[in-house]
Amino acid sequence: MVGVLFVCMGNICRSPMAEGAFRAAAEKAGLLDQLHIDSAGTLGYHAGSPPDPKAQAAAEANGVDISMQQSRKITDDDFETFDYILVMDKRNFRDVSERCPDAYKSRISMFLSHADHLPIDELPDPYGGHRNDFSMCYDAAIDAADGLLAKIKAEHF
Repeated sequence: MVGVLFVCMGNICRSPMAEGAFRAAAEKAGLLDQLHIDSAGTLGYHAGSPPDPKAQAAAEANGVDISMQQSRKITDDDFETFDYILVMDKRNFRDVSERCPDAYKSRISMFLSHADHLPIDELPDPYGGHRNDFSMCYDAAIDAADGLLAKIKAEHF
């Protein structure tokens, strides 16, 4: 089982959408049962909450239901459990890297680094923004999810 964890600050916008986009790609590829997929936040402000309604709407517009996800804060066990830890921006990268034991730091990468054709490396935080901001983030997440899945397939399957 290959573990894949998506991390943003609050785990109610970007990382739930990334998790949803990646789950959809993995299901389409027939690999969902071979992957342990989850998301978390660097902060626990929204622990137990579902994704933001605008994040849910962006995913739903793409045929993906993320409404059952619940926000949680990243734990120390996550660094050992997950083979890939995908962060949404440089601040998340710094926060996760500072907390991560040296033995697992190579598991951390920027999520959008897996979308070769996108001109940005950070997924902008849409929290509090317009629904179009969420749609743009979800579209970018689809591209990065496809690239990440291709990498995982090449490395593990």
